[in-house]
Amino acid sequence: ARRRLKPLRTVVAWRGRAEWDQVMVGLYCGDSRLQQDALDRVSAWKSRYGPKMPLAVDCTAELIRCKVLDSSGRLKSHELILSYGHPLVRFVNLITERKQKMVSIPLRQLAKEVDIPIWVVDLRHELTHGKLPRLALCRKGCDVVLDWLRKMYWSRQLGNNLCEEGENEDDEEEQGEVEANAELDSDAWE
Repeated sequence: ARRRLKPLRTVVAWRGRAEWDQVMVGLYCGDSRLQQDALDRVSAWKSRYGPKMPLAVDCTAELIRCKVLDSSGRLKSHELILSYGHPLVRFVNLITERKQKMVSIPLRQLAKEVDIPIWVVDLRHELTHGKLPRLALCRKGCDVVLDWLRKMYWSRQLGNNLCEEGENEDDEEEQGEVEANAELDSDAWE
């Protein structure tokens, strides 16, 4: 008789879907105290997961951290520009890098393919090679990238459903959670 093979389980840094949902809601809520709690949780995940941490989670956390710093009023304008600059440059580089093949393709074309506004690529270019852009432009870039990450990554992971009342913990649902968590790896959000 054939033995029924159990599906492979993926080990992830978060406890389960409830923790994942809570962190996503915390990051995007706009309340700096709740955002800081979510950032602390992401830091714990990163310490457990190391380089396997999904790039989208890492980018989201870095950008939210900038927004929290910005709202604190502790940094000067040029310090905030530099704070926003690093995660914005990293985001564009990481997103477009995944689309690069053996042939070098312009960043603007790659960004267009993944629905990143061209002006965000131009902002990345200014931050990397030109004079520093205005703080207002960095803030706007942060908001656009966070919205892109929410739509293209977080919402897809959650199946566009942040709150599920009365979730059953039966085997089928548990398996669905494992499969969803498996999709959260760094290659899943191209």
